This record gives sequence, structure tokens and C-alpha cells, in this order.
Amino acid sequence: MRLRWPRPAEVQLDLLDTPAAPVAPAEPAVPGKGAAGPAFVATDCLVEDPDNPRTELPAAELDELAEDIRRHGVLQPIVVHPADDQGRHKIHFGAKRWRAAQRIGLAQVPVVVRAAPADPYAQVSENQKRHGLTPLDLARFIRGRNEAGDSNTTVAQRLGMDLTTVAHHLALLELPPALDEALQSGRCTSPRTLYELSRLHTQRPEAVAQLLEGSGPVTREAVAQLREVGAAVPSASARLPARPSRSNDGGPLLSRAERLCERLDQALSRLTSGDASTLSPEARGALKRRLGELAARLDDGGASS
Repeated sequence: MRLRWPRPAEVQLDLLDTPAAPVAPAEPAVPGKGAAGPAFVATDCLVEDPDNPRTELPAAELDELAEDIRRHGVLQPIVVHPADDQGRHKIHFGAKRWRAAQRIGLAQVPVVVRAAPADPYAQVSENQKRHGLTPLDLARFIRGRNEAGDSNTTVAQRLGMDLTTVAHHLALLELPPALDEALQSGRCTSPRTLYELSRLHTQRPEAVAQLLEGSGPVTREAVAQLREVGAAVPSASARLPARPSRSNDGGPLLSRAERLCERLDQALSRLTSGDASTLSPEARGALKRRLGELAARLDDGGASS
């Protein structure tokens, strides 16, 4: 089958004698100007988004990713915004890959340009799918959205969490120093557990301080035990009859009663300082029963007087 060439015959013959024009070398792909796939740009032409919700990147994770990039390269392009007037691209997705590439001195990285404006909630979602934000990073993000005008209800809906979880995260930004240290050291990273500990701390700081002694993890079970004991102890101490005022003519009986009250106060103080938080469930049950019996006796004594 012959294909017709829609040019006159004399033109076709003239073209046979015309030397072919040299082929121009292919231009490197420019991000955002019609490149078919990812383009490669200099690593130092990328800058981090100052509003990136992820601020904490453990060195061990970066080292692991850097070693993987050393062996296999950057397998997934970094998503960037169009270049600014200085030729720099702000990173939208992939700051961790970029940091790891810098770590091993990679000269270029693959990028895909996305002109759409950044969606902060999409950044959080992308980070959560990969490695998850730290509780503090997520707390700072929520506070930032609040300051930008988003209500807790909006934040909860966009992040797919309930309002209670949002409140627990925000409470991380107002922890007392001892609890903040437990969070920073990794001994307790559960927002719910830290929220409960913070509430206990306002009522019984000595008990919480004793629970935080040592270097082991702070578990939800230990906090629950402390809360159970705390619920029993105030109910007994609240029923103590008012002490009579000291008097020189009270006699030995009054002095003995006051000494017993002081001993009881000391015992209750030891309980509220967290000594009972390490008891077994059976021992805690027995303790609560004994406290109940003590409260009943105090009630009987108050009624008979």
C-alpha cells in the first residue's frame, strides 16, 4: 500500500537533494512545563514548607530511609509547588525523603510539580498514612487550625477523629512539667493516659509524682489503679469527724484521740501518695473494702456522739 504525499513531485525531488537539518539536543524536563513524568531537580533547590505538620523526625528513621535511598534511589517523587522567583520549590509531600537524600549527599531528586494550593489536612493525612505524626505534632497542628479559625468540630471531621480525642491532644500542650517530661522521653505517649494523669495531678500531685518515679513506661493500667484508689480514699477521709480544738484541760483521753487522728491522717496521706498504685487487683479490692469499713465506723461514731 502506497501512502500519498500531498506535495508536488518537483518539490519531493528537490527535498531529496536537501541535506537533513541537524537534530537539536533534547532539553531537560522542566518541572511544571509539560514534562511527561517526574523531573529531576537539584536537591538544594528544594525547601521545606514551614507549615509542615511534621516537625519531629527521629534520627534512626532518617538513617534507615537514607540507607534505603542509597541502595534503591528515591522511588517515589517528591511533590513540590511551582518554583519561586529564585528557582526554589517548596515541598508539599516528601520532606522526609528530601532530608534522607540530603543525608547521603544525593545531588538530584525526582519531583512532581503540583500547582494546587496546599491543603494542610491533606499533609496530615499523608504523614499519618506513612509513619504517623507524633502526638505533639498533631496537637500543634490542631492548635494551629484553631488559631486559623477552624473549630474543634471541623478539625475532628477533617481528621476523622472524635471531639474527645481532639481535646486530649490539645491538653498535651498544657501538661505540667513532670508529665511533659514523661511525654518527651517516650515513657507515656498516649494522649488519653496523659490527659487522665493531668487531671489526677491537679488533685494529688504527690501520688502522680511517685507514679512517675523511675524510668519504666507509664501504662494506662497503672493510671487506672491510681484513679481507683484515689476515688476510695477521699470518700473515707471526707467522713472523718471534725477534730476538737486543742485544750489544756482535755485530759489524756482527748490527747489519745488526737494522736489516733494524726496516725489516721498519715495513713491516708501514704495511700494518696501512690503507695497503693502498685498493688494487685485483689489487694486493691481488699483496701477499698477496709476503707469502706473504716468510713462506716466513723459514721457510727459520729452518730453515737
